[in-house]
Amino acid sequence: MRKDGRRVRNADPMYAIIPYILKKRYDAMNMIELDIPVSPMQEYLNRKRKEGYNMSHLGVVLAAYLRAAAEFPLLNRFVVNKRIYARNEFAVGMVVLKPGEGEGTMSKMYFDVKNTIFDVHNIMNEYIETNRQSGDHNATDDIMKKLLAIPGLCNLGVGLFKLLDKYGLLPRKVIEASPFHISLGITNLASIRTNHIYHHLYEFGTTSVFVSLGNLREVPLRRQGGVVFERCLPMGIVTDERICSGSYFARVCQRIKQYLANPEVLETPPAVVNYDE
Repeated sequence: MRKDGRRVRNADPMYAIIPYILKKRYDAMNMIELDIPVSPMQEYLNRKRKEGYNMSHLGVVLAAYLRAAAEFPLLNRFVVNKRIYARNEFAVGMVVLKPGEGEGTMSKMYFDVKNTIFDVHNIMNEYIETNRQSGDHNATDDIMKKLLAIPGLCNLGVGLFKLLDKYGLLPRKVIEASPFHISLGITNLASIRTNHIYHHLYEFGTTSVFVSLGNLREVPLRRQGGVVFERCLPMGIVTDERICSGSYFARVCQRIKQYLANPEVLETPPAVVNYDE
């Protein structure tokens, strides 16, 4: 019935029952911090810029996550009304600051898990450029302005949206405009010169994972009997533990680290794509 996902009916009984115990997404939030050595990424970006490609740390991280999702499809699950769903699409929400303004706008980008790192940057760069255009309003901005136009309409409208979403009746147009119905939320706080955070997961909508990047920092590591400091990109990751096991998430994190240590492998489509059955 839902427009953005299909019901998972063969989930492990343990995970089928957890949503009845942890009813709210904020009850089920797990948080982890990763420090990613930045040298391999920076060397890759420097080479690509000399070749004429416009790439960024954020784009490399997003491409690595997308490639991990091709191998670990449970990343694209979500829980609504105690039911587990497999998402029909891969949508990423990200705030974009408009030129000369303190506030930003947020909508979402759509990807295919088969996308290469070049595809990811093309989609992301077009998304940023479109949302930075002064005076433009995306579908998310428009629906918020309409809800705020009449006193009391926002309270009534949001309440109605939550009720419809709970029972899978939210119209496709609203889902497309909603920044809360996404596979992944991502924010690059280094762009405003601040540290990473553990971003909450919205109770409204379907967001199961949020990734925050922050200022680069020196991390002490023990090597060859001594301690060295390595410059790292810190990531704060928040997940909804109801979509898969802790060991599954651990394997996802290890795979993302491997891709970020060798971004060249993201230049070609994945050899194998696993689908959520």
